[in-house]
Amino acid sequence: QCLQKCPACIKFKLKKAEALGLLGRYQEAQEIANDILQREDSMNSDALYVRGLCLYYEDMVDKAFQHFQQVLRLAPDHGKAKEIYKKAKALKAKKEEGNTEFRLGNVQKAHDLYTEALEIDPLNKFTNSKLYFNRATVSSKLNRMDDAISDCSNAIELDDTYIKAYLRRAKCYMDTEQYEEAVRDYEKIFKTDKSREHKRLLQEAKLELKKSKRKDYYKILGVNKSASMEEIKKAYRKRALIHHPDRHSHDTPDKQKEEERKFKEVGEAYGVLSDTRKKDRYDSGADLDDLEGPGGFDHVDPNVIFQTFFGGGGGGGFPGGFPGGFSFQFG
Repeated sequence: QCLQKCPACIKFKLKKAEALGLLGRYQEAQEIANDILQREDSMNSDALYVRGLCLYYEDMVDKAFQHFQQVLRLAPDHGKAKEIYKKAKALKAKKEEGNTEFRLGNVQKAHDLYTEALEIDPLNKFTNSKLYFNRATVSSKLNRMDDAISDCSNAIELDDTYIKAYLRRAKCYMDTEQYEEAVRDYEKIFKTDKSREHKRLLQEAKLELKKSKRKDYYKILGVNKSASMEEIKKAYRKRALIHHPDRHSHDTPDKQKEEERKFKEVGEAYGVLSDTRKKDRYDSGADLDDLEGPGGFDHVDPNVIFQTFFGGGGGGGFPGGFPGGFSFQFG
């Protein structure tokens, strides 16, 4: 509005340029500053300050430093240039200090330094985006996945083109089995950069999402995916006895039905994970329908498996109690 009254006023032009810079509209701000330096006054300290301010917020720190130094040579008492130059130096130093500690393996110290750096200048979006990403990397090393995901999200909010932040967040989603979120991030990444590696990551995430929607046989048996055959057998033995219908013959009908379901699931899980061919196909993400038919997923009889382990009948009871010396007391 002032420029509408006084369109040639350099003071108002530079006030507008500074405001544009602080709003993140760097190109517009620099165009005004450059026009003044080229047409009006090549040594105008305020115009140089605005240009340095934009370079600083665009994360071109060394060029920004040169501008601030030139401003202070021309106008040693330029308060705003002094303030932003001091802030810029502190931010750069703290970030580099954090990077050094991270390289030395002092991850918690690096985390603390990145946190301190983030408090220096909330307006510096690009640098703060990198700091959030660096802190997310540290958090993932410390196995603080929720913190890492949060920091990646903060980095992306400040710079939605930050591919490395999307990649880190997607990896954290994969590590925490949040596969739908991982697929969403990898799709965004692949849309931006259709590299072979990004395609591979997207396919892996989609496969894990597909697998996650099936019954988790490892979880049903209470073993991890690298469990040995002996560990799988031991887990089956334990859980089959816990959920066997004879143990729950005095429970309510609903409880009996629930335990019978779990007993069948335990048998189904063992029937797949104890068979090398079925296990390999299950681990590869094969659909349940792919293995239906003789010897498939749908032909697992939990009672037959139980008999193989313990002898006797499946759900028809055991004379003298449970096999193998097991007996249960019901209250």
